[in-house]
Amino acid sequence: MGIRRLNHAVLYVRDVERSVAFYRDVLGFRIVQQHPGAVFLRAADSDNDHDLGLFEVGLDAVEPGQVGLYHLAWSVHTLPELAEFASTLAAAGALVGSSDHVVSKSLYAKDPDGLEFEVSWFVPRELVTPEMAETSGVSPLDLDAEIARWGSDLVGAV
Repeated sequence: MGIRRLNHAVLYVRDVERSVAFYRDVLGFRIVQQHPGAVFLRAADSDNDHDLGLFEVGLDAVEPGQVGLYHLAWSVHTLPELAEFASTLAAAGALVGSSDHVVSKSLYAKDPDGLEFEVSWFVPRELVTPEMAETSGVSPLDLDAEIARWGSDLVGAV
């Protein structure tokens, strides 16, 4: 069981359009998905689903934790590794949630200081159908069902 790589970061920002303009115009990111108050961006040379998420919290946000890092996300190779992380994080009292994002399967946890992070497995790109790619919903994660569907040895997308 091991972390494969950093997959993406999510930031709380005061003005999402201002932040999008900065990351797009200065660093070359491009929008891959947009919702009211939330934008997901991909770096110019990346093949990630997204590298950066921006969530708007409003211009009046001044309290610590209101603006800045929401979470970092790491990816793992296989679904059984993700299941092992789920057990390990739960045993440590760190697991706070899980989600099925269609093209990714995610665990959410907090470290001893309460900083949130995500551990995910991504469906290999060649297996993502157009219907899957267009779906932006989130549903409860059933790891056993996902392992039955995708198998124990399938290495996820990087």
